[in-house]
Amino acid sequence: MQVIIVTGMSGSGKSGVMDVLEDIGCYCIDNIPPQLMSRFIEICRESENRLERIAIAADLRSGEMFADAYECMYQLEQQHDLDVKILYTDAEDEVLVKRYKETRRRHPLDDRFNGNLHQAIAFEREQLLQIKGIADYYIETSFLSASQLKEQIREIFLTNSTDSLSIKVTSFGFKYGVSTESDLVFDVRCLPNPYYIKELRHHTGCDACVQDYVMSFEQSQQLMEKLTDMLDFLIPLYVREGKSRLVISFGCTGGKHRSITFAERVSDYLSSKGMRVIKQHRDIGKDR
Repeated sequence: MQVIIVTGMSGSGKSGVMDVLEDIGCYCIDNIPPQLMSRFIEICRESENRLERIAIAADLRSGEMFADAYECMYQLEQQHDLDVKILYTDAEDEVLVKRYKETRRRHPLDDRFNGNLHQAIAFEREQLLQIKGIADYYIETSFLSASQLKEQIREIFLTNSTDSLSIKVTSFGFKYGVSTESDLVFDVRCLPNPYYIKELRHHTGCDACVQDYVMSFEQSQQLMEKLTDMLDFLIPLYVREGKSRLVISFGCTGGKHRSITFAERVSDYLSSKGMRVIKQHRDIGKDR
């Protein structure tokens, strides 16, 4: 199991980091007392979901309980059956002050220092000094845009850039309404319909006999070639833009034959390219 501990200065962008980690498949929990991190990891290990990667945000928001943070994190790093990485975010003092003033949020130590942000930031730096020293990754966010921060996190924790994008490929029937969650919708009603072939009517695009019939036509093969060529062009652009979820939908009349065939074929193609793909056939069980 990989455990990513996100810590650092308040206002330095930890929430943004956690959002990106969640998008790339981490199970995330925010603001956990350091003393509970070990127990939380054990709970994740015992989970039926078999979590392989979790991210924990821990900082001075936990108050006095954060006093043991260094020791807790150090002990976790010594466990040989865990791949523990500590990511530390930071920013210049004046940038932190400006961010708090712009967002009108209170610093976790606001009450302790009677609203004096400079004193609160100085004290926090001192408290985090040991943890900063054992951090595996250090990100200075003073002059990073949100998209640049996303890109850095993806570069650190993803083997392939496309891992940051979850792709859902779905089929639907126009007679039941267009899929409203879609980013890309393709109408395949222009292709010959297996519904009019008696032997195929009660099968679906999940069955080889229907797929073989649909793909036996030259226009179907040409459409498949053009679709895969377009997706090869588009998907890297979506990844570069920071998109975390893409929904590709195929529609035919009833959502049982042609649309499923293309959803299945495109899903297989994208999976063969190493992409994270989820399949869904919305209307496959309708009118049965």
